[in-house]
Amino acid sequence: MKMPETTFVIASKNKGKIKEFYEILSEFNPSVVPMQELGINIDVEENGETFEENALIKAREISKYTNSIVIADDSGLEIEFLNGAPGIYTARFAGLSATDEQKNLKVLDLLKDVPYEKRGARFVCCIAVVFPDKSEFTVRGICNGYIHDKLEGSNGFGYDPIFYLPEFQRTTAQLEPANKHEISHRGKALREMLAILRRHL
Repeated sequence: MKMPETTFVIASKNKGKIKEFYEILSEFNPSVVPMQELGINIDVEENGETFEENALIKAREISKYTNSIVIADDSGLEIEFLNGAPGIYTARFAGLSATDEQKNLKVLDLLKDVPYEKRGARFVCCIAVVFPDKSEFTVRGICNGYIHDKLEGSNGFGYDPIFYLPEFQRTTAQLEPANKHEISHRGKALREMLAILRRHL
């Protein structure tokens, strides 16, 4: 079932996230527009204490600049051995200017010599949707796995090369995009979002 033609403004400047939004929503027919294409280039301070709070902060702020539906996500990696870190600090865990590789290497260093059974982790994605009338909702998607002992794979972005899925015997960076989106935290959250939106649009 396709949705009616709708414009969604993505409240993100992260090219990896925007690419995944396009890919996951491609089977539907909404028009997906990154906020920068509308000339919205502001930096939103994410000072919430949860993924949901940060996603809502972004979506509410960008909704001030458009009359379209705004979708924003806040997502991150939670590692059991690190008591849930990096969590909401995932993007800046290794410093604001750190590359994806540097972020991955920092995690691997922190888990050096930690046995596999203690390397459990999960990706969490919370998506906030704000309508032009300022009504809103949030959804959450989770993908469980383990932290690998090395970087493998070139698909995806962020911590994908070290996030190991035992059922596939691969990292998320080794999966084809379509397969990844079926099981990923962002894919799950977006499908939940679409199910709710179908009841509204």
